[in-house]
Amino acid sequence: MINPITIRPSTPRDGVRILDIWRRAVDATHHFLTPSDRAAIDAEVAGFLPAAPLWLAVDATDRPIGFMLLNGAHMEALFVDPDHRGAGVGRRLVAHALTLHSVLTTDVNEQNGQAVGFYERLGFRPTGRSALDGQGRSYPLIHLRSGD
Repeated sequence: MINPITIRPSTPRDGVRILDIWRRAVDATHHFLTPSDRAAIDAEVAGFLPAAPLWLAVDATDRPIGFMLLNGAHMEALFVDPDHRGAGVGRRLVAHALTLHSVLTTDVNEQNGQAVGFYERLGFRPTGRSALDGQGRSYPLIHLRSGD
């Protein structure tokens, strides 16, 4: 039997687990980051992510297995524990966001082909590209928008 995935808002007690998911997901998918950039980004993320208002995908025991950060209709972040990739966690989080906003936008690292493919399979289409990421690092972003 497949354990059900439910979506709920994050609470302060989820902070350690959220950081663990982020770190493990980045290590599994962001091989393009230099070690110094990875460390700098980790420090930035550790400073804000545990207290951010996130949507969590949780398993039957209420353990977070993925999370999403929305800023209005813009998806700032979507990360899934590598042990749960391919199980519909990311899809469920995006579906939840679409119940809140009929159209979503997001940015994805161009070098993260798995993420680009994930969003394209969900109907997102490119709307532009930036040569630098949001912190001015040379990691190009693809800007995406869900179907209208």
